[in-house]
Amino acid sequence: MRSLFIVIAGLLAAGVLLSACDPARVARLEEGVSTETQVRQEFGDPVTVTQLPDGSKVMDYPRQPEGWTNYRITIGSDGKMSSLRQLLHADNFAQVQPGQTQDQVRERLGRPAAMQDWALKNEHEWTWHFRPDANHSKVFSVIFGTDGKVLRSAVADDPRETLPSR
Repeated sequence: MRSLFIVIAGLLAAGVLLSACDPARVARLEEGVSTETQVRQEFGDPVTVTQLPDGSKVMDYPRQPEGWTNYRITIGSDGKMSSLRQLLHADNFAQVQPGQTQDQVRERLGRPAAMQDWALKNEHEWTWHFRPDANHSKVFSVIFGTDGKVLRSAVADDPRETLPSR
């Protein structure tokens, strides 16, 4: 049990350090000015790159499961950053509605922190960690049915903040 606590504490510390660097990275980039090379210098290689028909590309930088953010950066066909968005916030959560597909949810929120099957309920759950403010951490959960469509969603306290202390 003690070693599990140490591992969890280490993951949390890594997430805090990683997310603490992100505001500085974001501040060094400017929409319409920064190039893809500059974005990659700041954020590294993206987890996914989606090439769009207009020649632009979308690069995802999830900070899950240790962190509290998912960044989506768009590089225009001119090679310059056209947008940098943090996806995990109340406005995006509110747009997740029953009937949406897993692809639609992933497009809106990025890669989840965790995915869990609930076989007895015939449900599949995706969760994302986020911070509604500087002092609190929460979890946004989306429950899908066997057809891969949203049944419901919810916000709860992040269990990482309620770990027992020793």
